Amino acid sequence: MGTVEIGLLYGGATLAVLFAGLPIAFALGSVAVIFMYFFMPAASLDTVTQNVYEEMASITMLTIPLFILKGAAIGRSRAGADLYSALHVWMGRVPGGLGVANVFACALFAAMAGSSPATCSAIGSAGIPEMRRRGYSPGFAAGIIAAGGTLGILLPPSITLILYAVAAEQSLGRLFLAGIGPGIFMVVLFAAYAVVRYRQEKRAATEAYAQGGGWSEILRTDTFTARERFAAIPRVLPFVILLIGVMFALYGGIATPSETAGLGAVLALLMVAGIYRVWRPAQVGPILMSTLRESTMLMMIIGMSLLYSYVMSYLHISQGAAEWIVGMHLSKWVLLAAILLLVVVLGFFLPPVSIILMTAPIILPPLKAAGFDLIWFGIIMSIVMEMGLIHPPVGLNIFVIKNIAPDIPLRDVVMGVLPFVGLMLVSILALCFVPGLATWLPAAVYNG
Repeated sequence: MGTVEIGLLYGGATLAVLFAGLPIAFALGSVAVIFMYFFMPAASLDTVTQNVYEEMASITMLTIPLFILKGAAIGRSRAGADLYSALHVWMGRVPGGLGVANVFACALFAAMAGSSPATCSAIGSAGIPEMRRRGYSPGFAAGIIAAGGTLGILLPPSITLILYAVAAEQSLGRLFLAGIGPGIFMVVLFAAYAVVRYRQEKRAATEAYAQGGGWSEILRTDTFTARERFAAIPRVLPFVILLIGVMFALYGGIATPSETAGLGAVLALLMVAGIYRVWRPAQVGPILMSTLRESTMLMMIIGMSLLYSYVMSYLHISQGAAEWIVGMHLSKWVLLAAILLLVVVLGFFLPPVSIILMTAPIILPPLKAAGFDLIWFGIIMSIVMEMGLIHPPVGLNIFVIKNIAPDIPLRDVVMGVLPFVGLMLVSILALCFVPGLATWLPAAVYNG
């Protein structure tokens, strides 16, 4: 059987197992082991555990459970609610300030926790009820939180960028820095949309009220005294200092990424203990259990995805696919568009972790041959995978929102996030026309 036939069989078997409902880690692992049995030397099966261990025995991988612990410590305290409340007070005079505050709160919390679902849960549990109480439409409120949560995949410390650094053999520090510019750009786009949408809803409420309709809370103007503004700072400031300190330690050359992750996790635990009195075993236990569950699940997916990629490489499926793509002689931008379309389609069914590790051996060689900067492409790919978190059928953040606000119809949630999908497409186009948005900062810090 030729490489093409084996490749088609490999892909077909993978889709069949995934659609059968088997968990992703076991689906990828079982397909890999079956093909090792039939198409590789018999001794290969004796090295399955060794291959998985060797693929995962990377110091970069150590950062993942440590950053998850940091995020769990912050996410299971009232840090998210306090951060949201503080920003709400300071944004009170901005039109749509409540919506803008939620966008900024999502961005800051995502940067501290590194998890999109955790951001949606922590900020959304306080933000969505407050926005609805203030007259924001349910879909608009849900859309802001769901889209804001996606920033956790782009802003450092991003687990997705960590895995891309491993798969693409690129500098993690450069990737983290490359995500900052586009991340800020997307925050600005989201905040600007929140202001525009707020004005539209307020104008509609004003017209309805003038015609004899009922009063809407969106017509109310929030005012806060200087004392209230400064009183909101003390609980939030330590976590902002933690974020700045971790970034300084990483980019100042003081600590490696794994050391930085460990330092951040320990400091986060100390802060929630000191500020929120979360120190008793009954309170710390859920944090550790959440970290253990999420880390185990993620590392299982990573291990099986790497084994899956190893088998693809051994059977020359990935090399053959890459050569086929190069042999099509597509223009570099058509090639990029085709690959990103593939990532979008895979995002219908798979989480970002699996997409990166499964596709990297196939798509990165042609992109490199076409002259694309793989650091820049990593950011582009991350934004595309962000879109997968808020569009059906998987849309993980959509289901998190449904869990927080079960009374909001799924249709309203989906319609609420679609404008943000459009803004993500705008961000991708901006990066294509102005690549320096992602590449300038790492080049400046690393001198080229």
